[in-house]
Amino acid sequence: MTTKTINSSGTWQRKKHTRELVSKGFAYLFLTAGALIMAVPFLWMVSTSLKQQGMEFEMPPRWIPQHFEWSNYHFVLFDSDIAKGFLNTLLVIVLPCLVGLFTSALAAYAFARMNFPFKNLLFTLLLATMMIPGVVTMIPSFMLFKKIGWIDSWMPLIIPGMFGAAAAVFLLRQFFMTIPRELEEAAKVDGMNPFHTFIRIMLPLSKPALITQGLLNFIAGYNDYLGPLIYINSPEKYTLQLVLASFQGFYTSQWTYIMAGSVLALIPTLLVFFFAQKYFVEGIALTGMKG
Repeated sequence: MTTKTINSSGTWQRKKHTRELVSKGFAYLFLTAGALIMAVPFLWMVSTSLKQQGMEFEMPPRWIPQHFEWSNYHFVLFDSDIAKGFLNTLLVIVLPCLVGLFTSALAAYAFARMNFPFKNLLFTLLLATMMIPGVVTMIPSFMLFKKIGWIDSWMPLIIPGMFGAAAAVFLLRQFFMTIPRELEEAAKVDGMNPFHTFIRIMLPLSKPALITQGLLNFIAGYNDYLGPLIYINSPEKYTLQLVLASFQGFYTSQWTYIMAGSVLALIPTLLVFFFAQKYFVEGIALTGMKG
């Protein structure tokens, strides 16, 4: 190899390295700008929660308050109904999360592993229900629940969720399809019926997907505002989102209390995601491997 060839190869390598550095630099710059933009509402929420009443919308905005008003958190914690709202929210979402996850997994296992008439048609119809906007079924659902006397109770928020959801069935079906069939055949040789195979083989292997779907169900139920607003009238049955909304009056809004309550309401979801993020990322990755 001649000296000229070596120099040419070295120059090409340096140019390639420079292009990669510039490309990475732009990528990091773009991602940093996006992260800062996404963080602005959160930072404004935390900042406002520590401001004095009347200082929320001062211009130019002051990100670090001149005096930290910790009494906003004291009021929300001890002088409002936020603790009761949090307990009510847990009562409303625990059963739908657990029972709904099990029924969704049952349906997903059937669609993934069992053969029965009109299986593909039924699965297509199930997926089609995901395309129906929630507002379309809002009035018929309200009329139905009013007819059976469930208005101003937690039943409309608990019972429907215990029958699972189309999105959960779809996600779990994708995961079940990645599990080798040899495991089912071995279980069948050992004398297990399909239900025992589902309970003793499929569910333990599906922990990442189940935790992922459980997290999604928890966050959806925890942040639900429209459902409790429609079906619950009594203040003592308010969920956390309705308690936060009660700080907003017709003529005035107590933004510092709303933001302090929002910060406190954010803590449980952050803790859940922090402890389950490994399974959450793993479940999302695995469920997208096979269509």
